[in-house]
Amino acid sequence: MENVTKLNSNMEDNTSSKKGTGSKFSQASIAFATLSFLWLLIILLLSLFEVIYSGIHNHLSSGFAVVLLWSWLNDLLFWFKILFILYLVFLTLFLASRKLSQISYSVVITLMVLIQFGLTLYFAIALVPLGADVSGYSSTEIKQTVGASGVISFFNFFSMLLILCITAGALWKLPPRFHINKYIAILLPVISLFIILTDVAAMIGPANLKSEFTNNLILNKTDYFLESYYKQHFPKPNEVDIYADNYIIDYSNSPSNKAVSFKYTDPQNYPFLHTDTETDVLSPFFKGNSTRPNIVIIVVEGLGRAFTNDGAYLGNFTPFIDSLSGKSLYWKNFLSEGGRTFAALPSILGSLPFAKNGFLELGNDMPEHLSLLSLLKYNGYHTSFYYGGDSHFDNMDIFLRKNHIDELNDEKSFPAEGYARMPAPNGFSWGYDDKSLFKHFLVTRKANDATPQLSVILTVSTHSPFAINEEKKYLQRFEQRMSQLNFSGAQKDEHRAYKLQYASILYLDDALKGFINTYSKRSDFKNTIFLITGDHRMPEIPMSDKIDRYHVPLIIYSPMLKQPLEIASVSTHFDISPSLLAYLHNNYKTKGPSLVSWVGQGLDTNHNFRNLHSYPLMQTKTDIIDFIMGEYHLNEESLFKFNSELGEDLIQDDAKLNELKSAFDQFKKRNSHVISGNHIIPDSIYQHYSQFKR
Repeated sequence: MENVTKLNSNMEDNTSSKKGTGSKFSQASIAFATLSFLWLLIILLLSLFEVIYSGIHNHLSSGFAVVLLWSWLNDLLFWFKILFILYLVFLTLFLASRKLSQISYSVVITLMVLIQFGLTLYFAIALVPLGADVSGYSSTEIKQTVGASGVISFFNFFSMLLILCITAGALWKLPPRFHINKYIAILLPVISLFIILTDVAAMIGPANLKSEFTNNLILNKTDYFLESYYKQHFPKPNEVDIYADNYIIDYSNSPSNKAVSFKYTDPQNYPFLHTDTETDVLSPFFKGNSTRPNIVIIVVEGLGRAFTNDGAYLGNFTPFIDSLSGKSLYWKNFLSEGGRTFAALPSILGSLPFAKNGFLELGNDMPEHLSLLSLLKYNGYHTSFYYGGDSHFDNMDIFLRKNHIDELNDEKSFPAEGYARMPAPNGFSWGYDDKSLFKHFLVTRKANDATPQLSVILTVSTHSPFAINEEKKYLQRFEQRMSQLNFSGAQKDEHRAYKLQYASILYLDDALKGFINTYSKRSDFKNTIFLITGDHRMPEIPMSDKIDRYHVPLIIYSPMLKQPLEIASVSTHFDISPSLLAYLHNNYKTKGPSLVSWVGQGLDTNHNFRNLHSYPLMQTKTDIIDFIMGEYHLNEESLFKFNSELGEDLIQDDAKLNELKSAFDQFKKRNSHVISGNHIIPDSIYQHYSQFKR
């Protein structure tokens, strides 16, 4: 308390010594400016530390000086944006009590520094900034995710304590050494107000550095978090009502738009309901068979194209998956519908809209709908789900039960012996490892079962913190793999920064190899179709561009295939269920409704690069900011154009930008009806296909 009193006394002496006592207004301005400049100095030093750390561990793709200058510019803009409001509060308190104003502002600065440092630590581990998506998770889910990630550790706790001491010491000791000109002090909030009103940050525009990771690195993490949170909870009202029918321009018949589009039958009551016009594009690739096939869908945590299969720009670290792709229908330019796992099951199994925070987040309020699970169960299939972790995460269990799953197998269903849980280096484990998961499936799914099977497997071993059993073995395999790929010394050093990630990928590849090899010895193998895809691209290895987060492979493998094919056309998770159901209907007379609610238009099997689809992509539970149409990708206010490898370049084309915005708004309009409680399908259709045959 004596230190605080001394701080106040020092600052009062400092302000009062400026050409006499001056006005209280001038004294308040000088006191505020003194503390504010100290805060700015601490912010800039934190950014310097962050850029140096990333330069050492993450190998910056742009020059250090360029990255640091952009980082400091964003820090400065954030500092100015928030100063005016803080100044008004400080001035009000100062007129009542100098001590109260200075102590309060010092506490605020200290908290802001701790928040900034905490968000910096999160980014250093996750490699993506934390935004309002944190509000989309329950406290239990946050505790598990943060605990498993390693953000909470003794070292980080000690670092936070050190930052706290340094900040408190600076605010106590340094103010008497600062001599701020009163005119500069008064000008500070004026500049802040000007920057707020003119939106200087928007005029400067994004840095557009060489990689998505670097573009995220230079962000002020507190600014990003607060702005994301504000947009989520206080959305900016549209100048024009985008939900008005006379506002949205229909580009579906535009000569430049080759995308497939639906004719919706009752958009006011059932916003996504349309006639099922999906053609069977898979039959030409399959041999005829009178027996209904088993279907096994394997959704791999974090499986991105960046490190998978031939042409992966980070190198191919999945040799088995690569070999399997050569025997399969393989989509190399495939996209997930979400940047996190929450979007995977609804998109793959139901081709369902996102609602507000992802379809799963609706929980028990999910509107009645049909999916691959429920429709195949109606047609006599046995349905099952396998996951090594807790299926209540993201409300996956609620979604599966609403789709009348026959068997829901998660960590609670594993036997007490014979199965290995993943290590828990931070006191948290995601559950059973992928080898145990596949073993559990093979033991419980009998080959001689006469009932056709639809099984969904969701892996988990390639999730942060990438703690795997047999870690030493796979770290050695990682080194061997880099040599097999003929990496240079510099490339090896870059990849070693993420050795745990790559080791877990090699582990998953081995686990999948063992599963397919064991399954191939079963009697039902010859009549099984396997689908393998990633739920999203692993973000803990730096990403090259914005679409990279969604770029995953799709592999359809089966002994029933006539021949393999590499497909370069673009499709997404939305397209899987419509195409599978069309194939089964055409070949095995499975029954389904004539009116469906799929967002997806079906897989494109053209082997040349093209995109016939117009889809949103949901980055996090609070960010629906991405939309693809044709060869273009809209991300907030930025427009990108794809190349044939599904990389992208920022372009300026106002006409095309407006075209994608309008198409995106059409989706938002329909999606808003789901948010407000409208139905997905008529109750009569749902009730009819909920009468299951056994």
